[in-house]
Amino acid sequence: MIRIDHISKRFKRLQVLDDVSASFTKGQVISLIGPNGSGKTTLIKTILGMVKADSGEIYVNDTAVNSDFEYRKDIGYMPQIGRYPDNLKVGQLFKMLKHIRGREGRELDHSLVEKFNLPAIYDKPMRTLSGGTRQKVSACLAFLFNPDVLILDEPTAGLDPLSSEILKEKIIEEKNKNKLILITSHVLSDLDELTTHIMYLQEGKLRFLKDMQTLQDETGEARLGKAIARIMKSEKLNLLSEDEKVIIKK
Repeated sequence: MIRIDHISKRFKRLQVLDDVSASFTKGQVISLIGPNGSGKTTLIKTILGMVKADSGEIYVNDTAVNSDFEYRKDIGYMPQIGRYPDNLKVGQLFKMLKHIRGREGRELDHSLVEKFNLPAIYDKPMRTLSGGTRQKVSACLAFLFNPDVLILDEPTAGLDPLSSEILKEKIIEEKNKNKLILITSHVLSDLDELTTHIMYLQEGKLRFLKDMQTLQDETGEARLGKAIARIMKSEKLNLLSEDEKVIIKK
């Protein structure tokens, strides 16, 4: 469904993405992880056409993202920080986006709207909402149009524990519908029950793209956080001299 071919992107002197290639298909939940500044959000924005790559190409359902914006109708996007007009009321925001996007021949998905009880705040302006409530609005908008692809950037950030569990249950529900889901998160424990594949970026380079079972087998760790920590520790050791390795082992 998504094919990334040798994507590179530089912002002035900073190489944010460096010859990244990968392919994702339906039914996968890709956890896109890496340190701060590794290029995760830039890659997401490049897939969405919000950032234009310096070289390479991205295809969504065989459509090059720079050739036809219509591919975006198949994608639901939840940004890390949702920015909306301050004076717009919550209900007006939903009405406006429904009008802009139309039904597109699909039944709208209001399940999260109901579970988060958003109709109770439809009359509130966006400027009055807490960060967590804004996250709920962003999550509901991402799922509303029943897209084939979901891109969720730090989806549980700012959510209370109950709301976080509701959102994770919804992600699993969409996964079981054979949709493609890309998630970034610094809270790796949130990803354990969701993830089928891990894509690890560091300094703009793709270090690996592996299915969860392979990662567990290679590291001997069942939990994603511990598996990634073991890999990072191993890579750090590989960069040290033999004398430095001996000191660490002592």
